[in-house]
Amino acid sequence: MKIYPVILSGGSGTRLWPLSRAVLPKQLLPLVTDKTMLQETALRVLGLPNRRAGDSGLADIDVMPPLVVCGNEHRFMVAEQLREIGLPPLGILLEPVGRNTAPAVAVAAHFLLAIDPQALMLVLPADHVITDVAAFHQAIAQAALLAADGALATFGIVPTAPETGYGYIRSGAPVSPGAVGCKVERFVEKPDLATAQSFLAAGNYFWNSGMFMFRAERYLGELGQFQPTMLAASEAAVRDGYRDLDFCRLEEKAFAACPSDSIDYAVMEHTAHAVVLPAAIGWSDVGSWSALWEVQQKQSDANGNVVRGDVYLDGVSNCLVRAERRMVAVLGVQDLIVVETDDAVLVAHKDQVQRVKQVVDHLKQAGRSEHVQHRKVYRPWGSYEGIDIGERFQVKRITVSPGGKLSLQMHHHRAEHWVVVSGTAQVTCGEKVTLLTENESTYIPIGMTHRLENPGKLPLHLIEVQSGSYLGEDDIVRLEDVYRRV
Repeated sequence: MKIYPVILSGGSGTRLWPLSRAVLPKQLLPLVTDKTMLQETALRVLGLPNRRAGDSGLADIDVMPPLVVCGNEHRFMVAEQLREIGLPPLGILLEPVGRNTAPAVAVAAHFLLAIDPQALMLVLPADHVITDVAAFHQAIAQAALLAADGALATFGIVPTAPETGYGYIRSGAPVSPGAVGCKVERFVEKPDLATAQSFLAAGNYFWNSGMFMFRAERYLGELGQFQPTMLAASEAAVRDGYRDLDFCRLEEKAFAACPSDSIDYAVMEHTAHAVVLPAAIGWSDVGSWSALWEVQQKQSDANGNVVRGDVYLDGVSNCLVRAERRMVAVLGVQDLIVVETDDAVLVAHKDQVQRVKQVVDHLKQAGRSEHVQHRKVYRPWGSYEGIDIGERFQVKRITVSPGGKLSLQMHHHRAEHWVVVSGTAQVTCGEKVTLLTENESTYIPIGMTHRLENPGKLPLHLIEVQSGSYLGEDDIVRLEDVYRRV
């Protein structure tokens, strides 16, 4: 049987603010290792050994390249991060709007059925941590047998504490005598502490991981029974979608017509084929800064502190301190979260980190941008970063990747001065094309058609000084763009 990993890479980037933002959510960040959570998820599945019959008494399986479902605004970062680890995806499906997990999995199922009528889907959120990878692989192989027989299997995490931040799954009788999986009796919402303690004592409750395995055909069949509108809309979104470079764009109106719902609510709570597979795999959804501190305890110092970046501690215990750009000193405190970024700093007690969402809500209501993006903004050709801004001027640091090419564009309200710091720049200004190298500069007048390219094999770094009456990013008129942006 062939297992098709389906990686769900959605998310609004609120719970780990200020590091996580709307355009750079946590799955695209290196939180635990030097690789991003998306990369870790893809590599974790890639490492699943292909098994031949008789190897282990489990399943005879082959693992296919991953299929990723993500938002349109994240498409280039997702593609680049997979390229960095040398893992070409089976496809990248672009959601025009967020519609929760049930429609996302539905479009993936339709896509896979066109490739393989027997496709077995392994549905994984892109932003989870799993520390016991061998146990995870064992659980996948066990779930594959259940799913091949028609079950809709979910991975129930064996609880290690009375956690109130997770939903639970209550298991019933084994699927068959001696089987690992059990029938699902019910899904339970996040409990209070007393209820969570009773769940832990009962022994037949598991954390709801949001990871699933089932045949694509079976999932769509159950979806049609309980959510026929979602089934029809998701099928139309795939059928009427189209290729855009390396991406598969879902048809916007059809996908927007999908009711927004989770897999649990749409299917798993209603189907008679739900099975839970107990899994002790060192799992966390890293749903808060305190959860990240717990995940990284093996990396902590003798006082239980987890640090990253240029950090000085004195008399500090059980803290997470993360410095992204500047030196951070913390003195004489305990149980704090301290996160520094280029434009925002968070200081919170570990027991209060769920209130980070209130900060994000405040920023939204105030019309600010610190919840949307960092000063460093990633583009398919590289990145730019704001250095200084004042009345009628703005300074940016621009990095263009080898072979990168900005759009052919013009501005109505600003002129630009470019100074090459390192690398080689090919500059189009009107009808003239020139090459600039280190310490050379050029001037782009208001209204002049222009383009910046990196024809070299090393990154191009330059300083851009903008001047004019309006400096917003929406004063870009794209005339031609290899990345097909509008």
